[in-house]
Amino acid sequence: MNNLIMIFISMALVNNFVLARFLGLCPFFGVSKKLSSAFSMGIAVTLVMLIASIVTWVINNYILIPYGVEYMNIIMYILVIAALVQIIELFIKRTNLTLYNALGIFLPLITTNCAVLGITLINAKESFTLVESIVASLGGGLGFMLVLVIMSGIREKLNLADTPRAMKGLPIAMLVGMMLGLTFFGFGGIV
Repeated sequence: MNNLIMIFISMALVNNFVLARFLGLCPFFGVSKKLSSAFSMGIAVTLVMLIASIVTWVINNYILIPYGVEYMNIIMYILVIAALVQIIELFIKRTNLTLYNALGIFLPLITTNCAVLGITLINAKESFTLVESIVASLGGGLGFMLVLVIMSGIREKLNLADTPRAMKGLPIAMLVGMMLGLTFFGFGGIV
């Protein structure tokens, strides 16, 4: 149980995909303009990470390793992630068209989100069990969502602030991202 807690905290805070591993920066800067969009994207990415981790663990342990074709893991993982994103995209489009339009191009870009592929590769590299893979993906996904929500809250406040014209948009977002990264860097001393 202690090991699972450490895996979760490590993936969510210490080795956060966005701020420590620099994976998933496209949605971090692109979707973090509105809190509702950031939260929804965080849930979608967490869901894809969770399901992808389960499916890729099964594929890795029951197909790739037994047949000695571990070198095919990236191709298989990308196929699984692409299929999952398509299913989630269709589901969101049919159930909440407003959310679908708010997420825009960033929803299909979950397919190429490095954080999603990263969790599947980390699970394989660390030889996590199925339960450890699930915990790692939940920690990684919730950490990703936490950072998106924090960033979007800050960016919504910055839109109301008297920011110099040259700093509006991406420049101030990069500075805020840097400060968040330094803040999360402090979690490394805890674990």
